[in-house]
Amino acid sequence: MLSAEQIQTNLIKFYELIETHISEPRATKLLALYQGQEDLLAFAPASSKASFHNSFPGGYVDHVVRVIETAIMVTNLWEAQGATINFTEEELVFAALNHDLGKLGIGGKPRYIPNDSEWHIKNQGANYKPNSELPFLPVQDNSLFILQNEGIQMSINEYIAIKIHDGLYDEGNKPFLISGQNESKLRTCLPLILHQADMLASRVEWEKEWLDKVGGPVKPAAAKPASATQFKQAAEAKKLQKVAGSNPGLLNALKGI
Repeated sequence: MLSAEQIQTNLIKFYELIETHISEPRATKLLALYQGQEDLLAFAPASSKASFHNSFPGGYVDHVVRVIETAIMVTNLWEAQGATINFTEEELVFAALNHDLGKLGIGGKPRYIPNDSEWHIKNQGANYKPNSELPFLPVQDNSLFILQNEGIQMSINEYIAIKIHDGLYDEGNKPFLISGQNESKLRTCLPLILHQADMLASRVEWEKEWLDKVGGPVKPAAAKPASATQFKQAAEAKKLQKVAGSNPGLLNALKGI
């Protein structure tokens, strides 16, 4: 859960990222889009279930800011490893900024509304439920629809990155990501970087909320120090193995001496 101060801090950072990285006229249009539904933006969750990530008020902006910052760091890693960075920083930030835009809903109506079923909250962790007033659209398609509806232009790099940011978690992305033809492979690594940043951010958010509650990996039992006798026996066995080489018969004969 986030405090009111944390929600406000994240919101300020969210707007600053737009002003810093997005050029005009898109920056003004994006600010108008988001500030025009600021209450919805500020308190939207990043997911509907507690077992996913950031399923609480303010979770959406917290997640998006983390994805943007992570995407910049991941891009630096790819470039350091020799990857071709044939997209701009604005394209990277734009795609990360809007990759989950569809989760806000349409026309001021939220995609997720608080669940009124205590059973589902308690037994399934479903803190929110889909808003039945809205037509169904996958998140990424809803994101692209909203941007188009607001007259916010996208490059082909940005469009594809938003479209397939869920990677192979979405069956529909296979044609983009699994291909035996060079001509049909992705022309830029931007979608892969965005997917990696999104997964990393989501995992970190889940860990913050749940890792201590469900328990981390089981630690192996500490190895007991070998006794002097065991150490001597191990040294002798190693010496015999070296003399016998790969001859099992000779090794057994030496052990019997």
